[in-house]
Amino acid sequence: MHLAIVTAGGAGMFCGSCMHDNTWARALHQAGVEVSLIPLYTPIRVDEEDQTSSPIFFGGINVYLSDHFRFWRRLPRFLTRWLDSPAIIRRATRGAVGNDAAELGSMTASMLLGESGPHQQAGDELAEFVASLKPDLVCFSNSLLSGSLRALRKKYLGRVFCVLQGDDVFLDGLIDPYRQRVMSTLKERAAEFDGYIVHSQFYRNYMSQYLSLRPEKFVELPLSIDCSKHNGKPKSVLGNPPTVGYFARICPEKGLDALVQGVLRLKKEIPNIRLRAGGYLGSQNHAYFETVRKMAEPLGDAFEYIGSPATHAEKVDFFKSIDVFSVPARFQEPKGLYVLEAWANGIPVVLPDHAAFPELIASTGGGLLSETDTAESLAEMLRQILQDSNLRTKLAASGYEHVRQKHDFSRLAKATIEKLGIAGEDFRR
Repeated sequence: MHLAIVTAGGAGMFCGSCMHDNTWARALHQAGVEVSLIPLYTPIRVDEEDQTSSPIFFGGINVYLSDHFRFWRRLPRFLTRWLDSPAIIRRATRGAVGNDAAELGSMTASMLLGESGPHQQAGDELAEFVASLKPDLVCFSNSLLSGSLRALRKKYLGRVFCVLQGDDVFLDGLIDPYRQRVMSTLKERAAEFDGYIVHSQFYRNYMSQYLSLRPEKFVELPLSIDCSKHNGKPKSVLGNPPTVGYFARICPEKGLDALVQGVLRLKKEIPNIRLRAGGYLGSQNHAYFETVRKMAEPLGDAFEYIGSPATHAEKVDFFKSIDVFSVPARFQEPKGLYVLEAWANGIPVVLPDHAAFPELIASTGGGLLSETDTAESLAEMLRQILQDSNLRTKLAASGYEHVRQKHDFSRLAKATIEKLGIAGEDFRR
């Protein structure tokens, strides 16, 4: 079996989707499956071995110029290809280009036009390359890439699937008139995939309605990480000081402010409680983070933001330094890789009672659910774990054991082979 995964780079940040795509490719490589991981827009940024091996297609600089300047689209490729160099794209996107949906409406709409839009040449190049690989299956990493599907169909006769893993978050951030235009085109284009891959039943049900897709064309694969890369262990003794941890992108939808409120409530019962937070902070969220900092002032030095760790080892060290983990996300979280990472290092979790979180908790027994966006409930669940040593030990051990049984990347490889290889014929058009 040869699987081609087309993944979108995150403009210099650690992106959960491309990190999971990279882990997926590595898992399949180790299982003996040939995999081609093909980057779009920008190089991917991951904290493990990068599995991409092809040139970058739809280079971000050229996409921007083609979208804004008609003359650029007519230039021969030998004059523009140099801008697709990974080094040049990294330099150009360092602090200058983000992936804020509100600012990308025009380019999103034009990308979805595919063969009839300004990026036709780039779509043809991608289709030619993918077809030359002769894969058994092609997977696009999000539905926003569906503008290239018709060009690929002209050169490739095999099955093409789409991984849905947060598309709605980006789409909901678009502003009109772009959002209305994008949604109309996207529903038409996305319906042309042979199947869709999700990592939770919740997201299957949610996205089948959101994009008007047929539920029977969905396949669920387990959300996974390489557990062997995490060497933390469940703790028998509460840390001194007791420490709550947050590790996710710093933005309103992930809810760091809600966690600060919860910890401030706990400070009355646990005076020396500490809150450590890590994760990528984009320029569009600086004002939000300043609000969080002011909110956390009563904690003093007990509130610490460590930034976005550059290496996997630094991330693991962060998890080892905490006693309980929480990301009180408000949005419809389809994945939650950070939850698996906490469990892999023996840390119990508190998560909101919506989206994919109840399924994750049910699969491992590694934490408690709190009422979504309710500081009182969040504080109570954190208090129970911090003050009940038997409960804390039980949750930590269960999460540590079951994340390895059910969410290690070897399980992802096995499920992929079974559901998209042998059983893949069931999902023909």
